[in-house]
Amino acid sequence: MKIAVVGTGYVGLSNAVLLSKKIPVTALDIDKSRIDLINKKLSPIEDKELQNSLSNDNLKLKATLSKNEAYLDAKFIIIATPTDYDENNNFFNTSSIEQVLKDIESINPSAVCIIRSTIPIGYTKKIKSNFKIKDIIFCPEFLREGSAFHDSQNPSRIILGSKTDSAKEFAKILQSLCLTNNIKTFFMGSDESEAIKLFSNSYLAMRVAYFNEVDNFCIHNKLDAKDIILGISEDPRIGNYYNNPSFGYGGYCLPKDTKQLMSNFESVENSLVTAIVTSNSLRKSFIAKSILDMKPKNIGIYRIVMKSDSDNFRSSSILDVIRIIQEKSDVEIFIYEPSLEENEYDGNPIENSIDLFKQKSDIILANRITKELFDVSEKVYTRDVFNSD
Repeated sequence: MKIAVVGTGYVGLSNAVLLSKKIPVTALDIDKSRIDLINKKLSPIEDKELQNSLSNDNLKLKATLSKNEAYLDAKFIIIATPTDYDENNNFFNTSSIEQVLKDIESINPSAVCIIRSTIPIGYTKKIKSNFKIKDIIFCPEFLREGSAFHDSQNPSRIILGSKTDSAKEFAKILQSLCLTNNIKTFFMGSDESEAIKLFSNSYLAMRVAYFNEVDNFCIHNKLDAKDIILGISEDPRIGNYYNNPSFGYGGYCLPKDTKQLMSNFESVENSLVTAIVTSNSLRKSFIAKSILDMKPKNIGIYRIVMKSDSDNFRSSSILDVIRIIQEKSDVEIFIYEPSLEENEYDGNPIENSIDLFKQKSDIILANRITKELFDVSEKVYTRDVFNSD
């Protein structure tokens, strides 16, 4: 058996590396720099366990720029291309998936396509009628940035939006690679599997928004947010997890998935799903106002990555906070971001020296606190009450 994986982001590459422990896998991408790194056993994304597997495991993995090399003779083709949310159309941009399906139809229509990109509810059923391909199955992923490979080996559940023999065969492959036995596996309709992905991420976004609103209340009333959140979270029905305040949820998944679900709800009466998106926007405005109320002369931004152990800036909440501050004030802003080689980001200068960064900053804005800032804790503005993600 041969498997192809299209897209080498954190979802695609984690899948490719895991599957290649047992099965020959060809990873396809349009970015030559990524392909070169993977073939040198180097991860283009920040994920310690993924890099460890690339470096030390005897993988049957090859990366390529060639569609023919990837698709020919592949029994399963996993599609993990980006599906960004289109603000103008209020819908995911699924054009990358459709282009991949066109190529597969031309090169290897007998392949079974497994979509792991996030898609709108109803998409798989609709797209299957447009292509002459053996089967197209949605298999949602529930991976966290920075620990995607760990989550691939230790899934909370496996869900297939199909009840076909192909779906069952692919599920067995995933089960065989899990580090734990008896992973709960569900076979269902494609619409239901798509809904699970969007509702799961929207629930996580709701938790972030909820505890951020608790934190807003605490800031306004000068209460200890840590004590209150701990007291709330010890209720086993609520749970002491995913409750650390932040500047708002961000990253690849939560912002676009909540907006897509809100779009799917357009013809259904709702208030909660819409409120999640609104709450996240209000949180960033609240943070920006709290900082400006301190009347700083300049603001140092400590890291613009979405979260710790990530190299992703996309939809990072701190970027929106910066924009709001700049709309309301002419305060000087500069950034410390060691993963950037440029001299500026979005018009704001980069300070490469952490020591100079600390000296120059009137206030240091940090979504997550680290030991690197302990010596200037009196300058740091953060809502990280548990010192964790």
